[in-house]
Amino acid sequence: MNDGLASRRSAAHAYMAIMSQRKTLESALEHTRGYREMEARDRAFARAILATTFRRHGQTLAVLSKLLAKPLEETPEPAVALLVTGATQLLWMDGAPHAVVSTTVALAQENKAAFGLKGLINAVLRKVDKEGRDLAARTAPRDNLPDWMARAWRKAYGPGALARMTKVLMDPPPLDITVKDPAEREKWAEALKAEILPTGSLRRQEIGDVTQLPGYRDGAWWIQDAAAAIPATLLGVKERDHVLDMCAAPGGKTLQLSALGARVTAIDSSASRLKQLRDNLGRTQMRANVVAEDGRRYKPKGPADAILLDAPCTATGTLRRHPEAAQIKKPGQVVKMVKLQLELANAAVRFLRPGGTLVLCTCSLQPEEGEGLAAELLTRQKELTVRPIQPDEVPGLSEAITPEGWLRLTPALWAEQGGLDGFFIARFEKRISA
Repeated sequence: MNDGLASRRSAAHAYMAIMSQRKTLESALEHTRGYREMEARDRAFARAILATTFRRHGQTLAVLSKLLAKPLEETPEPAVALLVTGATQLLWMDGAPHAVVSTTVALAQENKAAFGLKGLINAVLRKVDKEGRDLAARTAPRDNLPDWMARAWRKAYGPGALARMTKVLMDPPPLDITVKDPAEREKWAEALKAEILPTGSLRRQEIGDVTQLPGYRDGAWWIQDAAAAIPATLLGVKERDHVLDMCAAPGGKTLQLSALGARVTAIDSSASRLKQLRDNLGRTQMRANVVAEDGRRYKPKGPADAILLDAPCTATGTLRRHPEAAQIKKPGQVVKMVKLQLELANAAVRFLRPGGTLVLCTCSLQPEEGEGLAAELLTRQKELTVRPIQPDEVPGLSEAITPEGWLRLTPALWAEQGGLDGFFIARFEKRISA
């Protein structure tokens, strides 16, 4: 009989790796002993526990703080992991109380640092079951953001938008799909039981094993958040145009551009992430010149007609899909990222032919990595002019166009359909010299 012990063990161990080593959720699970050998159902359960733990992290800690005699920070790390993941299951996952408590105590007995606290863990989790839901009702989704992030979002978007965004972040996101041939959207929407979003992406509410879905192995489509699919559509690429996709991995935008018939050079500094891009090119039977290189040092053979720069960033806009990012990102990273983004953007301007188009984007909700970045680039690069994004280019998202003609997407948009990743997108044209 499967009691979920292995899944709960993996979730607790991965939680510690994320909190202490700032690993991503997927990396933490993949490097947890025994996880890969588990059945698919058990791996999915471990991932669900871990993802929910981080979606509701602040609210769960608030409940535990009311039920513990001393601060959680004074508790050994393994015991904290068991308390937090156990409480998460009771509060937010409708976990059977006896199964959650008994297996969590059993896990405490396996660990030297937690063994002596198995009685405490048992007592606290029983309190969570009896009193925790009432305490949780007094918390708010905003509690799951670190203070620095919540303050920044409130200042940038206002308290109402902050509340709407954090509410969307509480639920697992749907599965968004980009179809290789736009003429086949209706066909694949029916086959995949998905809806067609105004921007053309397909959205499927159930996820499951995507490799088993119709059309995956044939390369008819790929996974790509609807927000992430927008930047490539704004380049205005024509067949045979020479396009640079800078910071291209894992490759969704490269596939979009290649599907349009462009001659794409995909650049990324991560050789390991480029493997996924090459695999996707092979599966979809499309072509691109793949280059493992830091975009700042890349030496093109000639100027590009168009450049897409999805610059590295704090990725705070992706909390729907990567909820652990709220805990592993730090405020000091914003300044470092902006410096790197500007260096890459300056390089992109050098690589672009006069009259060519540059689309700059980041999957961050921090204004410094969006509106501030675009404004600073315009100050430094007098050759650039803004090409404002038009409402008919982003159906259903005209409210997201800023006065400058940029696009600011937040998770609160399309909330009833599952929201969007946070994204900033700006489009520029390089002046032709007189």
